[in-house]
Amino acid sequence: MQVNGEPTDCTVLVVDDAAAGRYAMGAVLRRAGHRVVLTASAGEALVELDARLRAGSLPDVALIDVGLPDMNGFDLCRRLKALPPMAALPVVHFSAAAVGPLDRCRGLDVGGEAYLTVPAEPEEIQAVVRAAVRHARMRSGAENRVRRLTLLAETIVAVQAARCLGELADAAAEGAARLTDGPAAVFVLGEDGELHVGSSRTGVSYGIRAPIAAGVGGAGGRSPGSGGVGPPDRSAYDAVRRLMQRGMAGRTGVRRIVVPAPLWPRGFFRPAVPDDARLVLARHQDGTSLVCLATPVDAPPGNGGPGGHHDPDGLVPRLATATALAAEPLLMYQVERRVALTLQHSFLPKRLPELPGVDVVVRYVPASRQAEIGGDFYAALRTPDGVLALVGDVVGHSLEAATVMVEIRHALRAYCVEDSEPNRLVRRLDRMLQRYHPDATATVCMAVVDPATGHTRIASAGHIPPLLVREGRDAEYVEVSGPLLGLGLDRPPPAEVVLGRGDRLLLVTDGLIETRGTDLSVSLEQLRTAAADAPEGVGPLCDTLLDCFGRDREDDIALLALRLE
Repeated sequence: MQVNGEPTDCTVLVVDDAAAGRYAMGAVLRRAGHRVVLTASAGEALVELDARLRAGSLPDVALIDVGLPDMNGFDLCRRLKALPPMAALPVVHFSAAAVGPLDRCRGLDVGGEAYLTVPAEPEEIQAVVRAAVRHARMRSGAENRVRRLTLLAETIVAVQAARCLGELADAAAEGAARLTDGPAAVFVLGEDGELHVGSSRTGVSYGIRAPIAAGVGGAGGRSPGSGGVGPPDRSAYDAVRRLMQRGMAGRTGVRRIVVPAPLWPRGFFRPAVPDDARLVLARHQDGTSLVCLATPVDAPPGNGGPGGHHDPDGLVPRLATATALAAEPLLMYQVERRVALTLQHSFLPKRLPELPGVDVVVRYVPASRQAEIGGDFYAALRTPDGVLALVGDVVGHSLEAATVMVEIRHALRAYCVEDSEPNRLVRRLDRMLQRYHPDATATVCMAVVDPATGHTRIASAGHIPPLLVREGRDAEYVEVSGPLLGLGLDRPPPAEVVLGRGDRLLLVTDGLIETRGTDLSVSLEQLRTAAADAPEGVGPLCDTLLDCFGRDREDDIALLALRLE
């Protein structure tokens, strides 16, 4: 309780070994409306404070007599200030004997907030207590605001660093939970109606990270209806989607609404428990994404208790705005990725042509990371000189990389009609990139195989060398090299090998083996060893290598293996 902005209902700990002094000080403080806890020694005070600390009810101020029998008041103050949970407790020293300037200085030096000479007028005692409590609360409020602003800044950094909408939603939910001291859920709704859900670990996390299309349940973690902790059925997501759309109804900016428990699906905060939900909706003025930060109106037990779930300085709307801004480029990139994958799937052949005398298989695996668009490609073509097989990779991860990949494949198909000599093909592709895509580079490894003789010519442009797996023998890399496409540099002559019946030639892109923190030579040796131990046949060879190296890769993977029949 406050009167004219001043605290009048504080809990005051009085430490005084004189019974008359304790009584008199307690009477003055009680008349002012304060609750008083009386102790007769430093030991009793420490026991009392420890019990109150465990109960979460420390006093608002401590009045400590300087001349205590077991420990003087200065040493008691120093000890309290050295304990982090009690360091913020304001201490007022008082004494009837130690009243000189040096005593007052000593009290301030050990961390005390004020010094009283007793006996003192009741008004002076009350004023000193009010001032000490007021200053402590102001300091505590400022420190708490700094802490919360730091949490907000850390969360915004995490949100902006997210590589996909699932990571963004999870980062925002975790930040909202820390700001409100309770569970939180975040929903990002794209223009196409796709809903991305993140949940905090502070409260109940049901692990939904994958995008949820309109009318479709979650595809990651535990999906609704699976018996996990999540919402009871898929209709929960449709209900949230409708609430978000109706709540903003074409508006931009930030809007706060409270949704009563009957309208808010159970399970987003606590398992099977109805909660009123406080929603903060945000949409950028020029954006298409709609963000919803949802928290329960009342804090559940264990997350702050009554009144613990709150946003006193309005930081959650700021977080919602930052999340909406960060979602825009990710949504645009998601659309770009979808277009790029469509291009890749449209122009990469779903079925290889009939190639007499040569058994060829390919495997293509898009990047597992949602925020990556690769430019990997492959081809197997019939030419006048034999079978042309290649894999390549346009440098970069973007829609442009995918379109350049398509142009390289079309140009290659046209060029090899007249001339399939691999080095000349590489030079022509190099000139094409310099002329039409001067900022683009690409790697490629191509081989022309004569099915009748097994004679094979191989050219490389900055690509991983092909691996030759001999029938019944070891595997070895073909020594071939050359600069990337698009640089206009001189090229060494092609390598030549002869394939025997049953020998297999393997071409791969670096997405199969390149791993951050691992030297490429180590990865190449691991690939060579695994290929040498793989079962016979080109299909089993590719499948074995994908099982060994192809899980959860951040880049696209293309493999092509051929064998003379």
